[in-house]
Amino acid sequence: MNSRQPPIKVGISVGDFNGIGPEVIMKTLLDKNITDFFTPVIFGSGNLFNYQKSIFKLNVNFHCIEKISQIQHKKINVINLWKDPVEVRLGFATEISAKMALESLEAATGALLNKETDILVTAPIQKDEMMKLGFPFIGHTEYLEDKFQKKGLMLLVSEDLKTAVATHHIPVSEISGKLSKASIISQVKILQESLIQDFCIQKPKLAVLGLNPHAGDNGRIGKEEQDTIIPAIEELQKEGILAFGPYPADSFFQPNKYSSFDAVLAMYHDQGLIPFKTLAYEEGVNFTAGLPFVRTSPDHGVAYDIAGKNIADPRSFMEAIFTGIRIYKNREEYNALKKTQLKKTSEDQGMDEDLL
Repeated sequence: MNSRQPPIKVGISVGDFNGIGPEVIMKTLLDKNITDFFTPVIFGSGNLFNYQKSIFKLNVNFHCIEKISQIQHKKINVINLWKDPVEVRLGFATEISAKMALESLEAATGALLNKETDILVTAPIQKDEMMKLGFPFIGHTEYLEDKFQKKGLMLLVSEDLKTAVATHHIPVSEISGKLSKASIISQVKILQESLIQDFCIQKPKLAVLGLNPHAGDNGRIGKEEQDTIIPAIEELQKEGILAFGPYPADSFFQPNKYSSFDAVLAMYHDQGLIPFKTLAYEEGVNFTAGLPFVRTSPDHGVAYDIAGKNIADPRSFMEAIFTGIRIYKNREEYNALKKTQLKKTSEDQGMDEDLL
């Protein structure tokens, strides 16, 4: 890291504090040298974290502040959104934990929009309880799309596998109706752009899965491949995009097959997430591609069943932070190079005009 540049500020929403969110956050930040790499900014409560660190007997110290301007580098900053003690019922969904999760998410997202933090890492939320409070979104992806007014793409990332999904949190009965040639083309283009600017892959090779068993078996098991997916792939190939398929989902996620591609677009949530979480659960990261800001999260949920038992694995949350930092740096470098190329092109055109 260039010593002249300030550390990247990582905004962290606490999620549902009755789940494993605070536990994995604190375990991620245990290393005394962690703040050499970034500045954590947790949107929550000093009282809450001090209480939970005593439960898990974790030696982590917090710099509790009231506003963003009080952030200090080399410290774990906690912005006090609420000061009063709250009832913690580890392993149970409660109205108060949902309310605080929503307040934390709103504050952390607002700081990102105002460029007061550089990236956002979200701990898991309990969506049912939040929806009872009027939260109209089925997940973080939909919430962030609304906030940023831009279509995003759920992209699950590990070192060896990157899996996006064409449809997010919708009933299985609605999947076919949500797929169209235009939507698949748009999503593949978002995926390609993200791989180029966020992961430094110059010419991505992309696999597209079929919707039906055996990718429709030439129309004998459904028509979506012939009517929608294949025409989309053909159009993308005409534009020079290396998109191939549709591949049968049941046999695609063998290492010798998926490793031939830089990323895969699955047609629906479970088609992509079940194999991804099976292959990369402990280090998997959920990244919302296509948005103007970087947001990541661990690929697990609130895990009420193990909350309070001090056995939650922080690796996915840690990977979410460092993946977000790498994406942020890659994107900055990409934008700087693009700006330089545009400037050079403009200068070259000016020279050509002078010669006329």
